[in-house]
Amino acid sequence: MKIAMIGHKRIPSREGGVEVVVESLAVRMADMGHSVTAYNRRGKHVSGGKSVKTKEYKGIRIKNVPTFENGKLNAVVYSAIATFLAIFGRYDVIHFHAEGPCSMLWLPHFLGIHTVATIHGLDWRRAKWGGFATKFLKFGEKTAAKYADKIIVLSEGTKDYFKETYGRETVFLPNGVDIHEYLPPEIINEKYGLQKDKYILFLARIVPEKGLHYLIEAFSETDTDIKLVVAGGASHTAGYEEEIRKMAASDNRIIFTGFVEGDELWELYHNCRLYVLPSDVEGMPLTLLEAMGCGCDCLVSDIETVKSVENGYGHTFKSGDVRDLKEKLTEILNSSVKDKTEQIKYIRENYSWDNVTGKTVEIYKE
Repeated sequence: MKIAMIGHKRIPSREGGVEVVVESLAVRMADMGHSVTAYNRRGKHVSGGKSVKTKEYKGIRIKNVPTFENGKLNAVVYSAIATFLAIFGRYDVIHFHAEGPCSMLWLPHFLGIHTVATIHGLDWRRAKWGGFATKFLKFGEKTAAKYADKIIVLSEGTKDYFKETYGRETVFLPNGVDIHEYLPPEIINEKYGLQKDKYILFLARIVPEKGLHYLIEAFSETDTDIKLVVAGGASHTAGYEEEIRKMAASDNRIIFTGFVEGDELWELYHNCRLYVLPSDVEGMPLTLLEAMGCGCDCLVSDIETVKSVENGYGHTFKSGDVRDLKEKLTEILNSSVKDKTEQIKYIRENYSWDNVTGKTVEIYKE
């Protein structure tokens, strides 16, 4: 088949979960013999550099789409231009990712081109959006519900939401994860002085809905010599990042690494004492899948989309409750390290990118 991917920022990239999903699917589809084109956004990379204007990546054709750097207009302009370009590509299916880009799904639909939408999460619930952006995301969601030939959702909660809100049936298909072999703490020891089991890891974008403010407040009140590593960059939330850094300024146990990738990323996973995801809102938390697949002990908020992944293999605390988070941190850090063989096996057996890709292709064929 001839397939187009629209909605991510760019691949290859780990700027967010959408980028990981698009790359993981597209590379495997290309390996299966399908023709895959990914419509990348031009512009500033979250790590601080400019995106590479490549035309091919691991068998995937790359089309670089111009758009504004402005956060409010970036997705709107990109979605429109990418969709107009794609309708002339003679694709068998155009696969839209995330609610915002789905705002243009009506165009290929009316032109008789098959469309699939993956709703990675109910993005309009995220605290960083407001006003026009929220309306745009809601419009994209409604457009997908009305016009997409198939809708893929990443949690049972989102599946129920679409059924109750729009009367629309969707396909529940969780993300996959790549399992990496253990890496000793070499890069992270040299750069940050980190040692195995001597730090807590928060690895996510620094945005309000990820709940980092809860973690810093709870950690600051925790009596431990273990460090807290905050790995990730901001996303249209410079004010929130500034607030976070002020909260952490008086605690020299807190380390900010900025955006991480490659071996440094996997070293952080493999050697942490505890991975913490204190989110208020999540779609399908890929970093949690990765952390569990690396054998991390995990502490997560008790929201449905996160608990369904954690599945009893880690620990939960009451979402937004700093006191409960502090108590759980203290309890875990004072306990012995547990064997995570069964957890790793669970992730390997239930979250395979090869299986997810095969099922996605079957959805295209339908």
